[in-house]
Amino acid sequence: MKPARIVIVDDEASIRDVLSDALSQQGHDVVCAANGQEMQALGAVDLAVIDLRLDNEDGLQLAREVRETSNIPIMMLTGKGDETDKIVGLEVAADDYMLKPFNLREFTARITALLRRSFAPQALSAATEPVTTEETVYRFSSWTLNATRRQLTHEDGHQPVLTHGEFTLLEALVSAPHRVLSREQLIEQTHGYNCDSLDRTIDVLILRLRRKIEPNPRVPSLIKTERGIGYVFANDVLRSSGANQDAFA
Repeated sequence: MKPARIVIVDDEASIRDVLSDALSQQGHDVVCAANGQEMQALGAVDLAVIDLRLDNEDGLQLAREVRETSNIPIMMLTGKGDETDKIVGLEVAADDYMLKPFNLREFTARITALLRRSFAPQALSAATEPVTTEETVYRFSSWTLNATRRQLTHEDGHQPVLTHGEFTLLEALVSAPHRVLSREQLIEQTHGYNCDSLDRTIDVLILRLRRKIEPNPRVPSLIKTERGIGYVFANDVLRSSGANQDAFA
């Protein structure tokens, strides 16, 4: 994987230094900022690490502003043990979060996972212009999911913007329709690492996906909850790849 330009936004200099050193050792170009204004002055980046509780500034609002103009991966950091804070941060814009203090090896592993999912579609896009028959496409309900181009398109032409986590989760679900997948299975497929039992990442991503693809998110017909187990994609899916087509019923 190629090196990335990463910004760390945290009002604690010691945290910025530690995370910068850890990511620099991975070969990345790391820049730091104490607030949103300093971050904006740094220019374009490939990934942002943002503290939830910045001094005199709301990290969630900064994440919202980043997401309005960019689809880069966002990792949120929080020093509070309040589960609500983590969920809100994910709902707003973030692709992942970590609770301070945390293990640096896990931190760098999660950053690597986010970057891998971010860079992969860029390489595939460059290799598939114009459209070729080698693309993998899933069709369900009124939607078409192009896994190669990382695009979701409604039959009316609307293309909702999906974060990396949302897209990867949707792809995992549509590739196994009518099959109940546990949260642990979905975490492994979308994040590539094991999370503790309190991690609500999948629940939040499911909520965000429902808002974007369900006719009525309050009464989901596509992504259904299996209480105590996980989730199931409850719609037939037609998968095409090259000259092959498979119908999942």
